[in-house]
Amino acid sequence: MAGIGFVLRRLTRQDDLTGVVVGYVYAALVSSGPFLVTVIAMAAVGLLGDAAGEQPAVATFRLVTIYNFALSLVCCGPFLLVMTRYLADRIYEHKVEEAPGMLIGATAVTLGLQLPLVVWLYFIHADMTLPERLAASVHYFLICGIWLVSVFLSALKDYRAIGYSFAGGMALGFAAAHLLLPDFGAAGLIGGSAIGLAAIFFALTLRVMVEYPYGILRPFAFLRYFPRVWQLAVFGFAYNLTIWCDKLVLWLAPEAETAAIGLVSNPAYDSAMFLANLTTVPVLAVFIIAIETEFFERYQTFYRAIEQHATYREIRANQAAIARTLATAGRSILLLQCIVAALAILASPALFAALGIDARQLGIFRLGTLGSLFQILFVFLTIVLAYFDLRMRLVQVTLLYLGLNAGLSWASLAWGFAWYGYGFFLASLLAFLAALAVVIREVGRLPFLTFVKNNASIR
Repeated sequence: MAGIGFVLRRLTRQDDLTGVVVGYVYAALVSSGPFLVTVIAMAAVGLLGDAAGEQPAVATFRLVTIYNFALSLVCCGPFLLVMTRYLADRIYEHKVEEAPGMLIGATAVTLGLQLPLVVWLYFIHADMTLPERLAASVHYFLICGIWLVSVFLSALKDYRAIGYSFAGGMALGFAAAHLLLPDFGAAGLIGGSAIGLAAIFFALTLRVMVEYPYGILRPFAFLRYFPRVWQLAVFGFAYNLTIWCDKLVLWLAPEAETAAIGLVSNPAYDSAMFLANLTTVPVLAVFIIAIETEFFERYQTFYRAIEQHATYREIRANQAAIARTLATAGRSILLLQCIVAALAILASPALFAALGIDARQLGIFRLGTLGSLFQILFVFLTIVLAYFDLRMRLVQVTLLYLGLNAGLSWASLAWGFAWYGYGFFLASLLAFLAALAVVIREVGRLPFLTFVKNNASIR
């Protein structure tokens, strides 16, 4: 599944600056494509609506986008992790004929299960016009589709097609929103954005079909993996809920607002945290190109040597190489994220003034930026646990993170506005330390995990 990372790494090693820049831009799209699409869409369409004097339409569009992004991520989370494991196993076995069918089957199952939620949210709960309800529903399902097809992005080799899909879709969405806004208002903004999302989804789906030119075989076969790797499904749901639970809690704050369409938000907290989350994009791009690829090479060396009857000394040497690679990668992530966080915090007063954002949100943004630093380190550690198939450890540290984020964010409600953001920051820090302790322990006994704990033949 790290395939595209090796392609992009070769691109960045060319003897010119263009290759480096292009490689990291594509890596950012692979690692954070749906998130970047959401942020750019809200910013671009917001500017468009503000320029046209359609502030109520812009407010509706932003709320629908936030709700669709959050709910789709949480609801698709269990499927994304199980699909990733299923696809990785098929690639390892050189039996990828079922890949196109899995995408079709997963899309059908996921959208079918979420249909009642969408009907309740937009056709029963929200006070919207019929065109707005329909546009918001289509918008939601398309975001779900992009989440599902994103499972294949790291396995694809054609990074240009991925980049063109996202760039073309965003441009088309902006143009469509511009054309539809005067006649349809909020429905036009949502519908125009949905047109861009549809272009992204179908372009990426077509790329998957080209990469895996097989018929639609056994589209629901991946479902049998749920009982087998149920921990990954729990992890996918719990982690994505963790990302959003502090926002959900803060929607109960006195500063929260209920829009005319009946949806609740906390603009001061939500916008500051969205900007803070953007600081993780550079590190995710570096992880795709430089960190995961090197770790994967060490990982393969360790297990291939065992398959070739390596001596105990060789196994220990390969284990030490993995530990050194992880330590180096951790330092690289920490250093880069600290630099990005420091620059963001230092530049935040000028940035907020230029964007017209309330200066009271600076504290939330700074805490969100620091929390994102430890969140991205936590993500790195969970990926290590997933590589070594330590699924119960994944569930344990993620449920801890979820409980901490929800509990500490709830506590900040009683402490007042000045404390908003501390819950996320402290939860991220404590969860990172817990995950770090688990990884250090498990990597230290890697031979035992390989030959005993994870050995299916002796279970």
